[in-house]
Amino acid sequence: MDTVNIQVIARMHSDFATKFGIPRQSGLVEALRSTIVFEPEFRNSDALRGIEDFSHLWLIWQFSTVAAEYDAGKSWRPTVRPPRLGGNERVGVFATRSPFRPNGLGLSAVELERVALDEPEGPVLYVRGADMVSGTPIVDIKPYLAYADSYPDAAGGFTGGDAGAVLTVDFPPELLAQFDSGQRHGLLSALAADPRPRYQDDPDRVYGMAYAGKNVRFTVQDGTVRVVGVE
Repeated sequence: MDTVNIQVIARMHSDFATKFGIPRQSGLVEALRSTIVFEPEFRNSDALRGIEDFSHLWLIWQFSTVAAEYDAGKSWRPTVRPPRLGGNERVGVFATRSPFRPNGLGLSAVELERVALDEPEGPVLYVRGADMVSGTPIVDIKPYLAYADSYPDAAGGFTGGDAGAVLTVDFPPELLAQFDSGQRHGLLSALAADPRPRYQDDPDRVYGMAYAGKNVRFTVQDGTVRVVGVE
C-alpha cells in the first residue's frame, strides 16, 4: 500500500470546546470568529505571501475528536445515518460529510478577516464562519476561487440544499452579559442555527452547549431557543 505523509501545519482556535453546537457546515454562522495558529515549523510569513488578496480560504483538516476511535482499531463505516434523515436511514459515507470516513478529513470554506504577522505566535490568520472544535488540526490551506469553486445550481441530494430553519433566540440580557461583545453575535447566531441533532425535538429537554469556557443551557420549543442558564 502506498504511504501518504500528511503533516499538521496549524490548529484552529475557536470558542467551541466540544462538537455540540458547532454549525453543521462552514459559512452557516458567519459571525463566528476563529484564529488559525501555525505549528512552529510552519510559522513563516513567506508561506502566506499574497494570501491577504483572497477573501475566502479552503481548510483541509482532521476530525480529531473521532481519531481515537480509529486508533482503537475501529474500522471506517461504509454507510452512516445522517441526522438530516432523522438518524435512522443509512446512506453511503461518500454521499455524506460524516467524520467516520477512511481518512477522517474535513473540508471547510471560511472568510479571511485579516492576517496578523506581528503576534508572538504569528503569522496568525483570523477567519469567520468556521465549523471546527478548538484545537482541530489543519493539514492544508488553499485559496477559494469563486469562478471555479462555486456552483449555485448544484443539487443538494438528501440535504435539500438548504441550511434549515432559523430559530428565534430568547437570551436574558443578564446572562448574555457574561460574554464579551466579540463573542455575543457568534453565540446568538449559533443558537439560532439550532444546535440540536435534527432528530431531537423534546421541548422539555435542557441542552448544554460549551462556548467560550462556559456552559450555555437552553430549551427549544415552538421555534424559540430559550436560554435558562450560563454556568
